[in-house]
Amino acid sequence: MLSMLGVGLPRGKCLDGPQGDMLVANHISWLDIFVINAVAPSVFVSKDDVKAWPVLGWLSEKADTIFLERGSRRAAHRMGEQLQEYLRQGQRVAIFPEGTTSDGSHVLPFHCALMQPAVDAGCTVQPLVLRYLDRNGGISQAPAYVGDKTLWQTLHAIAAASRLSAVPHFLPPVPAAGTDRRHLAATLHRHISHAVANGS
Repeated sequence: MLSMLGVGLPRGKCLDGPQGDMLVANHISWLDIFVINAVAPSVFVSKDDVKAWPVLGWLSEKADTIFLERGSRRAAHRMGEQLQEYLRQGQRVAIFPEGTTSDGSHVLPFHCALMQPAVDAGCTVQPLVLRYLDRNGGISQAPAYVGDKTLWQTLHAIAAASRLSAVPHFLPPVPAAGTDRRHLAATLHRHISHAVANGS
């Protein structure tokens, strides 16, 4: 998917690789899933309306995505149990706790509910900072799926961008055992926000 859109993954921009069982990242675009899968194959959690998106819904399903039915406590409970089982089986799970996308210049508040499975499983959480750079190394807004931008407008902007690069940066892992989801969410938000603000 990345190569089809002309999006590169520059060498030397990532650390050694993910060390945690649950991966927590800032969220800029639907493209984030494909970037993460390229460097750290994971089971993803996404809002259920993504399934209806043309082409990308099908691709998301192929990328081992679990679709969350919003507004349903029962569905959220089932989701939590399913994620915990994945983690206990040693599979990596990736979540975007902002719950929506930003333009990448800052990190929105984290929702902590999806971190409960990591606490219950006593696993390690891997913070990840995502950013997209233009050909000159500056921050690119092309992939940002925000505001009134449509899916097709974003696709066109990505395809039209010259030498667009996705840069995933792994931060030191954080243990989830012995903490609670609110404290874990606050810690991860602090680390990721600091990295985004400092361009690291």
